[in-house]
Amino acid sequence: MATSRPAALTAITALTALAPISWGTTYAVTTELLPADRPLFTGLIRALPAGLLLLALARVLPRGAWWWKATVLGALNIGAFFPLLFLSAYRLPGGMAAVVGSVGPLFVAGLAAVLLAERPTLRTLLTGIVAAFGVSLVVLKAAGALDPLGVLAALASTASMSAGTVLTKRWGRPEGVGPLALTGWQLTAGGLLIAPLAVLIEGAPPALDGRAVGGYLYLALANTAVAYWLWFRGIGRLTATQVTFLGPLSPLTAAVVGWAVLGEALTPVQVVGMGLAFGATVAGQLRPKAISRPRSFSFSERNARRDSMDVAGEPLRR
Repeated sequence: MATSRPAALTAITALTALAPISWGTTYAVTTELLPADRPLFTGLIRALPAGLLLLALARVLPRGAWWWKATVLGALNIGAFFPLLFLSAYRLPGGMAAVVGSVGPLFVAGLAAVLLAERPTLRTLLTGIVAAFGVSLVVLKAAGALDPLGVLAALASTASMSAGTVLTKRWGRPEGVGPLALTGWQLTAGGLLIAPLAVLIEGAPPALDGRAVGGYLYLALANTAVAYWLWFRGIGRLTATQVTFLGPLSPLTAAVVGWAVLGEALTPVQVVGMGLAFGATVAGQLRPKAISRPRSFSFSERNARRDSMDVAGEPLRR
């Protein structure tokens, strides 16, 4: 259930934002530390060990319908998303996959209207367009021929993650199950779906040196186990639209890391794009206020209302 307290909402939003910020470091880690051209193996190492670790910590397995629900969510958020994302990144010119991915808020707004009854506002739609435009200014390089398969994979990866986000919000969690267990279920299911593809397409695992081991440890622990736990925790407490508008922080972080760590230059156009995308991210966290007519209470009603509230102004649970 989404919280209404401003301080708590800000804290939850900030913690959830750490997930896409962490994902923005993936490109630098992959290019600098990991073996080349092994996207499926990298996706497998990111997902399966992280999922098994969280399962060991949570010590809770799905029950009943949650076996198939966890499998569906794991396929959408991890098992299908990772391979499609990597495929699009390899087949499209610089940054185009990120631009297609940045329309995720619009995908989520449409799905949330159907599955969650979250009616998209004009502000939400305009903010989504501004976010995508800002990201395009940041990541697009010199124009190149668009590969149809790459575009289709990018769209499919965005749709997969968007559907996973909305269904995670719609289904919630079983009674007594925390976000740690739910994250572990999805990462494990997604990793198991990627495993046969990695073996069939890429063959045996590559030889790893110390740098690669360190890179994979970072991706599995901080970039996946912790980041996805924060992400799914945020989905449970924010609206689906609020969560997905944090997504542009990932390409923005990648651009900043490229500038600060890899020595890549940032042009004035990219800086403007970063400002637009970040502004859209902040605007996406604002919820429309419900308009209601103030009611006048009698003295006795005011006393009864005060006695029914706790010190934080929240109704007491009796």
